[in-house]
Amino acid sequence: MRVMDEEKDVLVLAIESSCDETAAAVVKNGREVLSNIISSQIELHKLYGGVVPEIASRKHIEKINQVIEEALRTAGVTLGDIDAIGVTYGPGLVGALLVGVAEAKAISYATNIPLVGVHHIEGHISANFIENKELEPPFPCLVVSGGHTHLVVVEDYGKYRILGRTRDDAAGEAFDKVARAIGLGYPGGPKIDSLAKEGNAEAISFPKAHVADAPYDFSFSGLKSAVLNYLNGCRMRGEEISRADVAASFQKAVVDVLVEHSMMAAEEFGFDRLAIAGGVASNSALREAMSRACEKRRIKFYYPSPILCTDNAAMIGAAAYYEYRNGTRSGLDLNAVPNLKLGER
Repeated sequence: MRVMDEEKDVLVLAIESSCDETAAAVVKNGREVLSNIISSQIELHKLYGGVVPEIASRKHIEKINQVIEEALRTAGVTLGDIDAIGVTYGPGLVGALLVGVAEAKAISYATNIPLVGVHHIEGHISANFIENKELEPPFPCLVVSGGHTHLVVVEDYGKYRILGRTRDDAAGEAFDKVARAIGLGYPGGPKIDSLAKEGNAEAISFPKAHVADAPYDFSFSGLKSAVLNYLNGCRMRGEEISRADVAASFQKAVVDVLVEHSMMAAEEFGFDRLAIAGGVASNSALREAMSRACEKRRIKFYYPSPILCTDNAAMIGAAAYYEYRNGTRSGLDLNAVPNLKLGER
């Protein structure tokens, strides 16, 4: 266990703008959230059935100063109290990322406060540190969101080993596409989660893909195609479609694979604890299934509150704190990297 120097509190001003949430937060010592302000664009993008990158970027420009000012005000601090500025610089939508990165660099330049670029997935993983004060590396973490599905071993703060990742669609992306196909609209994840509670998860047998040469990798495009083929087949035959059964059966196919891979990793590497993170980590069926599987194997299960699962700046502040303590500093040449890989810098 790492012993941290606790002589001085470290306050991080964190900025997140990788997709369609403009967010800012003030985080103390990586674990205590003094403020977490989120301006969501969901209602705006619902009109288009998904996130429109150009609109997202423009909305970030409108909101970024406001959320930062509110984050500082809510935390009861000024820029003079801030020790580091953490900002998401990838992966994500390049235009959206650029807004946050430019803002963070401008503040850093004007105030001489150190700048720390943060990987978005590292932020999701670090969300678990905020509410679980006792959680420290090493542990495996399943990251499931709209753009990412990773099974990662958190070896230390800021040090990760990727066991598996999706070969095609991320889990959250599959949720959105299936939700659109059955007429639920955007965002798909919460809508499928809600509708699935009314359906029979055993009604339809959808495939669960396994990658032969990479047992920890994921693949959801075949499952998505199977759902679309099922819907088309029913329509061609004039059969009634139970949207609730489709939602429940699809969700079960995704959850089963996520849980199986996670349990396999925990057992193979001898971990007695496991965490999940990312937007899909707020899915109630995934939480319940993972909780049962962990309890059966006497594995301690960690997960953030729903507000910390979706994109937010508090998680970026937590990650930035540990990067800052590890000596990570970003220059004013920091740029947005839309396809940034975990562990790269």
